[in-house]
This record gives sequence, C-alpha cells and structure tokens, in this order.
Amino acid sequence: MAAIASIFTIQPSIYRSWMQMLDQVQSNVLGAVIAIGTVSLVGNTPILVGLVCVGVILLCIRLKAEDTIALTLVTVVVIMEAQGQGWMVAWDRLAAILTGMVSAFAVNVAIAPPRHRMRFVKHVEDTQALLSRLLRTVISNELKENVYRKEQGELRTKIRKLETHYDMFAEERVWRKQPRLQRARLLVVYKGMVAALERGYALIEAVEDQYWSVATPKSWNRLIDREFEALCGYHEQLLWKWGGKMKPGAASAAPPPEASILLIEMIDDQMEKDQEARARMLVITGALYNYEERLRRLDKLMDQWFQRESGAGAEGEERENPLFSRLGE
Repeated sequence: MAAIASIFTIQPSIYRSWMQMLDQVQSNVLGAVIAIGTVSLVGNTPILVGLVCVGVILLCIRLKAEDTIALTLVTVVVIMEAQGQGWMVAWDRLAAILTGMVSAFAVNVAIAPPRHRMRFVKHVEDTQALLSRLLRTVISNELKENVYRKEQGELRTKIRKLETHYDMFAEERVWRKQPRLQRARLLVVYKGMVAALERGYALIEAVEDQYWSVATPKSWNRLIDREFEALCGYHEQLLWKWGGKMKPGAASAAPPPEASILLIEMIDDQMEKDQEARARMLVITGALYNYEERLRRLDKLMDQWFQRESGAGAEGEERENPLFSRLGE
C-alpha cells in the first residue's frame, strides 16, 4: 500500500510533489472517513463499494482534486474490504498509504531532487542543434523530404518539452531573498533561450509557407542562405558562452545588422513588378529579423547575468537599471 501511494504521489518537481501530497492527504483522509462511515452504517457489499467509489469521484471533481481520484479510490476500496478483518487492519492500511505519500515527498526533496537547471540547459543545446540543421538546409533543400519532416516534428516536440521544463523550474519556491533574486534573473535568461528557439522555428515555417511559392533572385537566395548560416553560428556561440566553453574575452560573432537591410533593398530593387513575390519575401525577411533580434536580446541578457554574478552590478544599479524587465518582455 505504501509503495502504491508513493507511485501516485511522486512528481517531477519538489513544488508539485508538495502540492500533490497535500491534495492526496486531504482527499484520502476524506475518502477513508466516507468508507469507514459507510461500512459502519450500511455494510460493505460489492455494489455498495461501487456506489461509494462513484460518490468519491464526484466529490473529488467537486473539490477540483481530479489528480487524486485514483489513489483515493484505492484507499476507499482497501478500507472497505478490510473492514471485515477488523478496525485495526483498516487503520493500518490507511497509515501505510499516508506513509507512502510522505515517503514520496521525502525522496523528491532529500534523496533524488530534480535537476531542472541541468536538464533545461541540456535540452536547449539539443534543440538548438536540431534547429540549426533544419535552418541550414531549409533553403538549399538538401535533406530528404521524409527526413526533414521527421526532424521538423521532433523540433516542435522538443520546444514544447522545453516549455514544460521551464514551467517546472519557474514554479519551484525559494524562500531566501538573495537566491530568489538570482533565480528570477536566471529565469529571464531561460525565457530568452526559449523565445529564441521559438523564433527560429517560426523562421522555418515562414520559409516553408512563402519561399517555394515564388521564384526568387539567385543573388537574394545566396544572401539569405549566408544570413541563415551566420545566425545559426551566432545562436550556437551564445550557448557556448553560457556553458563557459568560450575563451575569456571572446565575443559571440553577431552578424552585421546591415545584412537584413540589404535583403530588403534587394527585394525593393528586383521585385517591384511582382507584388506577390515581394510580399512573400518580406515575410521571410521579417521572420529572419525577429530571430536575429531575439538572439541579440539573449546575448545582452547573458552579459548582464555574468556581470551580476561577478559582482560588477551594485544593488543601487540593480534598482535603477530596468534591462532585465525590458529585455524579458
């Protein structure tokens, strides 16, 4: 019984495990009281056990504790079936279930706490590597169609999982003031990482929707392909910098901002008559600019983080400088 309860209670984060344990304790104690009262007043026939289970399900839904239904039903059935063996057996099984809940929370906190920060960064690196491969081949069309579609689906799934990892890390509670402020700044950087990957994926979708529908000039194709390559390298170097893999003093190779302007000028010069093609190319250029802008913003967030970690930022500067709140929007 304790093992079953711990399986139902354990969660991927300490905060969720704590909330789940509280909900489980409340629901299971309530279910145990209902089961004991029903057996004392009416009995424990199989039909009655089923009716009590239906009532407990409705009660859990009413209390908005749907996640606790499974274990609460186990408690109800176990206690009602154990009533024939005496009250001590019923109370012993309830105590075993409560012990399992507490044990699951203790495992989450003391023995195997979740490493959200390490898992998040590793997942970001894997996602960026896949994004880079797709961006580098979306114009040149070098990958097989089935391979490309499969990897595009994997990229979409990875970004969704990354958002889940971020939510788990964000919902953890830190009670001391200084670690709480540090963690809040770290969350802004992580949010920037997720936003950059989402903008990169939006760029892939823009190319798929617009690029193959029109005939674009070869000079523009070569230029935007080089811009894709530069942005992929810039994104990769940002993760190197965050992981401490770059040499001291080395800067991330951000592409020159004139490249995006040159793309727009080429569209205006060569596609004046074909307005549909011009509009489609501008959509791609806009998505590319959004991706580049997010990378530059992420670069600033990382620099700000490293400055504060090294003690360069004073407390008064922290109050006056709204960089994190502005860049994190």
